[in-house]
Amino acid sequence: MPERPYVVDEMITAKAIAARVEALSMEIEREFSNTDKLVVVGLLRGSFIFIADLVRELSLDVEVDFLEASSYGNAMESSREVRILKDLRSGIEGREVLVVEDIVDTGHTLNHVVNMLRARKPARLKTIALLDKPTRREVNFRADWIGFDIPDEFVVGYGIDFAQSNRNLPFIGKVRFTDV
Repeated sequence: MPERPYVVDEMITAKAIAARVEALSMEIEREFSNTDKLVVVGLLRGSFIFIADLVRELSLDVEVDFLEASSYGNAMESSREVRILKDLRSGIEGREVLVVEDIVDTGHTLNHVVNMLRARKPARLKTIALLDKPTRREVNFRADWIGFDIPDEFVVGYGIDFAQSNRNLPFIGKVRFTDV
């Protein structure tokens, strides 16, 4: 648990998230309508709730796999050094792939993962992120689909944590420290 006291102010409601996930799933279905099976690659851990909700909305045959990449640890700022902690279980060569990320901040993590996966020669690779902080971008990268653009705030909820807390909140909230 973080040492500084804080509260979480709701930014994006659970209802707004659900509506956006439904809309995104329709766009993804159109994009991948001619595929036999879509490989959905979730970036752990922050995207696990988004992945679950997204694949339940898809009317496509999907296979779900996970990668765990880290550039934060327990910090509030990215270290910009991306480490792969868990790789995919199955191959993606010649397959249709959708990479699911919780939040694009500096862009280093998703850029690194996409370059690594493209080297494995998928037939097509697209990306989706629930949240995007375009003002923080250090790498020229934008996901193919974005749930919500947000300001430069530290957020939690809907799978996203702060030092392994708050993942279970049904909404996206802004962390506000109370000792300042």
